[in-house]
Amino acid sequence: MKVLSLSAVISSFVGLALSQDVSLAAVRRAFNTANIPTDASLTFNPSVLFEVTFPQTSGPAVNLHAGIQLPRNATVGPPLFSVRDSFLSPARSFVVAMVDLDAPTPQTPTSAQIRHFLGGDFRPDGSRTRTEKLSNTTAAISNFLQPTPPAGSDPHRYVFLLFNQPQGFDQQTAVTATTSIANFNISQFASEVGLGNPIGGTFMLVGPDPTS
Repeated sequence: MKVLSLSAVISSFVGLALSQDVSLAAVRRAFNTANIPTDASLTFNPSVLFEVTFPQTSGPAVNLHAGIQLPRNATVGPPLFSVRDSFLSPARSFVVAMVDLDAPTPQTPTSAQIRHFLGGDFRPDGSRTRTEKLSNTTAAISNFLQPTPPAGSDPHRYVFLLFNQPQGFDQQTAVTATTSIANFNISQFASEVGLGNPIGGTFMLVGPDPTS
């Protein structure tokens, strides 16, 4: 049950600049303020700063920080992923998931969670610099789907999560390319395939287009 309105969450973050997260404590606090661990049935105690960047056709790319509100036209994507301030072994693999916790509306999320992206085999670039880009070596299970909150809806919480990839993940059949993206459960999926708790994450708020 949500005990804090999304408008309150928005007002907490709307003044923040378009920059990436710089504090694990701040990310965890933003997730808790937005009730994401409760609504997604997740334990969220991040150990890495997970960066999500949306390239733009004109102007600079948009780097998310947890709780930022973006116009829908800034989320065309697909997004780029990276990990900051953590030197990762190039041999490690990660799973990235993106879910909408508020479909079709935050007041009646009867279709939540909507799976907007799910992919494995993400590996760091091995640059051993402050920010290491992640790129996947296999096709995504669910390709990126741009946020499309319906007309009249309050902004939705679109949550990005980073997991360590367990051995044998590529053979999982709990979710495939033909599985419905609606009524997905990231916590149940993580349990079924052995992902454990997310090691990083961020989220954005996106409302419907003003003209929709």
